[in-house]
Amino acid sequence: MTHPSFGLAVGNFTPASKVPTVDGLVEFAQTAEHLGFDSLWVWDHLFLGSRRPFPFFEALASIALLASHTERVTLGTGVLVLPIRDPVVLAKETATLQFLCKGRLSLGVAAGWYQREFEATGTPFAERGRIFEENLELLRRLWTEESVSGTYSHRHLKDVRMAPRPEPAPSVLIGGYVDRVLRRVAKMGDGWITYFYTPESFSRAWSSIRSFAELLDRDPDTLTNVAQLPICVDDTYEAADRRVRAFVGEYFDTAEWSESTVESSIRGTAEQCAEQIQRHLDVGAQHLVFVADDYRIDQIETIATEVLPLLELNTAK
Repeated sequence: MTHPSFGLAVGNFTPASKVPTVDGLVEFAQTAEHLGFDSLWVWDHLFLGSRRPFPFFEALASIALLASHTERVTLGTGVLVLPIRDPVVLAKETATLQFLCKGRLSLGVAAGWYQREFEATGTPFAERGRIFEENLELLRRLWTEESVSGTYSHRHLKDVRMAPRPEPAPSVLIGGYVDRVLRRVAKMGDGWITYFYTPESFSRAWSSIRSFAELLDRDPDTLTNVAQLPICVDDTYEAADRRVRAFVGEYFDTAEWSESTVESSIRGTAEQCAEQIQRHLDVGAQHLVFVADDYRIDQIETIATEVLPLLELNTAK
């Protein structure tokens, strides 16, 4: 069994009432690394909202910033909207990032859902699944092959050589919910990245992914998973519940076609939070990425010093 590990989401986007700051991201990242967290994850959108847009720092630029101010933690996207990115340009950008962060890049990718971004980038929304698979194939070929030739939609590559190629190539985690996406994880991904799933929902989807892998003659134990979960630690369950619901409501949407829900939130006292985290680990979650209440420094300090030590006692039983 994979030893569980823990990371944090980074506030590179905010609701309309706030703005992300460079100093804030750097302080958060350095504090997280000092506290012993294993990874940091940024969000990706070009824009969200119309009347009240969400301020966003671009995901890959944000990773470059974090890479320059950390030394050890894995740096990931949770998740990059792959169809609206030019895969040739993205291959060069991510290869360079892999060198900048000395091999710490983990690329979470998904087909996307926000139609306005597809329209603005001239990407056919109805074809996003096909474009996703094509872009991922080309991305990986450019990362790993000495010479790439082929035709991809309107792109024609003839003996294209990208140098230097990243070593190792970034790991690719695929996000999504429906069966055709879970099958895509098993076929094309190094693993699955999910968003605000309860232990029960996670268990059902992860079992499906593993079954799809077996049908494709792939060892399911070679796949990894990352579960992103809101968290709030407070003196009482009721206080933490109120806070985390307000935080998720202000910052996030949950897709109607998925089982993502605010009910996935880890909340309560340190002891209650440790018990809830244990339930996720018991159903096979390998790497938990906490979305700390309002991205507060005191929250991540409490998680590191009061919650996770209790969890270590639980897992030793």
